[in-house]
Amino acid sequence: MTTILIFIHITICLVLIGIVLIQGGKGAELGSAFGGGSSQTIFGGRGAATFMNKLTTGIAIAFMITSLILTVVTVKKGSVVQSTVIPEKKSMPSSPAGVTPEANGVKTPATPGQAPTDKPAKK
Repeated sequence: MTTILIFIHITICLVLIGIVLIQGGKGAELGSAFGGGSSQTIFGGRGAATFMNKLTTGIAIAFMITSLILTVVTVKKGSVVQSTVIPEKKSMPSSPAGVTPEANGVKTPATPGQAPTDKPAKK
């Protein structure tokens, strides 16, 4: 279902982009509203809404609805981060192959908690 919604959403996006690019600019009307024209409204008289304006509004509403539906559907699925399995780290060898700490002049402790020393152990 999500795949179908994404396909519909992308199609609506492309149609909306195309419709907006086909329409003419409205910059001249906006500039004439502030002293250049004889309009009585703040942004000038628009006249009747054209077919392209109505189509743009309808496609924009469809875009918003598909965006909201996709948001709800994907939130119910859960996060991708939570469902991702983190691979175990491979343990690295403590020393290179064939090299022991004693060969490098490093003394190892007799027990895990004991620090290496050069002095003999007390009796």
